[in-house]
Amino acid sequence: MVNEKLAEFVKTSKPSVAVVGLGGAGCNITTWIAEKGMAGGKIIAANTDVNHLSTMSKADKLVLLGEKLCKGHGCGGYPEMGAQATKENLTELRAELEGTNLVFLVAGLGGGTGTGAIPVVGEVTKELGCLTIACVTIPFKIEQFRREKAREAIKALAASCDATIVIDNGKLREVAGNLPLKEALAVANALIGAFVKNITETITQPSLINLDYADLRAVMERGGVSAIGIGEGDGEDRVAKAVSQALAVPLLDISDMSATYGVLIHIVGGEDLTLEEVAVTGELIMDKVPNTKRVIWGAKVDDQITGRVRVMAVLTGVKSPFMEGE
Repeated sequence: MVNEKLAEFVKTSKPSVAVVGLGGAGCNITTWIAEKGMAGGKIIAANTDVNHLSTMSKADKLVLLGEKLCKGHGCGGYPEMGAQATKENLTELRAELEGTNLVFLVAGLGGGTGTGAIPVVGEVTKELGCLTIACVTIPFKIEQFRREKAREAIKALAASCDATIVIDNGKLREVAGNLPLKEALAVANALIGAFVKNITETITQPSLINLDYADLRAVMERGGVSAIGIGEGDGEDRVAKAVSQALAVPLLDISDMSATYGVLIHIVGGEDLTLEEVAVTGELIMDKVPNTKRVIWGAKVDDQITGRVRVMAVLTGVKSPFMEGE
C-alpha cells in the first residue's frame, strides 16, 4: 500500500515541462528536439505563417497565431504585428500551458513573429507561475537594424522571463566557421535543442545525477541575460579540454565572467564516465566563477559517445556588451 502511494506521489510530483517554438526559427528548433525525441516534455509550435507551420508535423500541438490579423501569411518582419497576432491566441496558449512548471520559450529574434510573440507569451507564463527560460538567437553584427529589434525584445523579456539564454549568430563562426552555411546555421538550432532536451530529461527522467527542479529555479529565477557554452573532449585530459572549450567561447560576449549570478552545469559521457571526471568538471568551472554559490549540475550517460565527454555550462545573470548597444 505504501509503495502504491509513493508511486502515485512520484507520478504527480514530477515537474511538467513545455517547449514553445515561436516564429520560423523557433519552430525549426522544436522540430530538431522532436526529431531527436524528448522524454518528459510537451512540444508546441506557434507561427503566423501557415505554410511553415503545416510542416511541423512532429510537434504535440500546432498554434496558428493571428489568423484574423495575418490570415496565415506571416507578419512581414514587424514585431508589433507579431505581438498583436499572438494576443489573438492568448486563451488557447494559456489553456495549453496551465499546470506547467517549467516553460522554454524558443525563438530567433530580429524578425517579426518570434520577436513580437515571445514577450507576450512570457507574460502568460509569468501569470501562470511557471519558471520561464527564454532561449533565443540574435542576428549577425552586419544586421544592425535586426539586432536592435532583438535587443528591444530581450529587454522586454526581463519583465516576464526568469532567464534569457542568448546565442549570438556572430559567435557561431568561432565554433562552426568552417562548415557550409546551411550546416553552420543549423548549429544554433542544435545547441538550443540539446540544452532544452538535456535539461528536460535530466529533470523528469532518471539520470546518473539528476537536476532538481527546485535547484533549477534557484539558479534561473531572476537570472536575467544568460550565456551558454558547450565543449567536447576525448583522450587524455578530455574533461579539461571540454571545460576549456565551453568557457573559452561562450556564445554571447560577456563583460566579466567572474560576476556571473548562477551556473548550471550539464555533463554527458559514455559508460566510461567516472565520478572523478564529473567532480573535476564542476571544480574547473567554479575556478572561473568564484563569486557565486548558486551552482547546480546534472550528468547522464549516453553510450553513443563512449570515449568522449560533452560539457554544457550556462552562466546566468551576466553583463553583455550587446545589451549596452555595442
